[in-house]
Amino acid sequence: MKKSAALLGVLVLLIAAGCGGGGKKSSANTTTATTGGSNMKVGLVTDIGGLNDRGFNHLSFLGLQRAQSELGIEQRVYQAKSTQEYVPNLSTFARQGYDLTIGVGFTEATAIDTVATNFPQSKFAIVDVDQTEEPHKPANLLGLLFKEQETGYLVGYLAGLEEKRKPGKDVIGSVGGQKQPPVDRFIAGYQAGAKAADPGITVLNNYSEDFSDQAKCKQIALNQIEQGAGAIFQVAGGCGLGALDAAKEKGVWGIGVDADQSFLGPHILTSAVKRVDTAVFDAIKLVVDGKFKGGNITFGLKDNGVGIGKISPKVPKSEVAKVMQIRADIIAGKIKNIQTEVK
Repeated sequence: MKKSAALLGVLVLLIAAGCGGGGKKSSANTTTATTGGSNMKVGLVTDIGGLNDRGFNHLSFLGLQRAQSELGIEQRVYQAKSTQEYVPNLSTFARQGYDLTIGVGFTEATAIDTVATNFPQSKFAIVDVDQTEEPHKPANLLGLLFKEQETGYLVGYLAGLEEKRKPGKDVIGSVGGQKQPPVDRFIAGYQAGAKAADPGITVLNNYSEDFSDQAKCKQIALNQIEQGAGAIFQVAGGCGLGALDAAKEKGVWGIGVDADQSFLGPHILTSAVKRVDTAVFDAIKLVVDGKFKGGNITFGLKDNGVGIGKISPKVPKSEVAKVMQIRADIIAGKIKNIQTEVK
């Protein structure tokens, strides 16, 4: 199913992540807003990265805000402080009769499977989780998936070109939050793209096992830079901001993820953009239009569901042109079967 994209370009500064809710009376920090129109209520449950991750959760919230503005829905957000709060937070929205409850991220996969099974009359959607691979395969659950390997390939190809034109050994790195399918699709694509541009390149990869602690990702990135990495790709949410800070500190390229993170500074080579906001908006619109059904929707380059962010003006125009040609080749099907597993 093709989806049109409408990535909002407004970056909103948000409060730090608060406590998650539980039961009928939640103690979660929430963002609540109401507008007239559809009279539908949509709840969003962030992962522990919170709304201020400058990427994944933030984009989900932008999609929610767009639905509030354009579709007239009422919205509310629960921010989880720990993974133990996922089930209570998701359940609270279902008990309160919300028309759609949205989970953000693979770490909520088990929780939303449990809650969607317990509340079969409620509608649920979740970012980055394949509905068909859930234990109970709830018919009331919509998975919002992405071809992260396609945008990973683009940023990897650019990083490979940059390393190739520099003297010395060609090395780049990536820092993943956890080894999970959406993270690995980004990194696998990055590895494949880099090697397509520079077959002799070495691609380092490590996982922080964390999506929040910036110090963990920064240390991993510093270790990779010590091994010669000239570019660091962060795929670790808020934790990954530490990896980009290490790149800035050591004078190497940083590559953002999910949102266009070029606003962080001139050390950002580009970003692997994932239009989570579009996916969230589209899921809500399906409910508003009475067309919601369980299953999966997948967003790729062809339907503008993923893409490449702003490329640094320091990059030669010839390299930019090569990357744009690769993008066109992926869309046209000339480059296909991009690896999705990390090597």
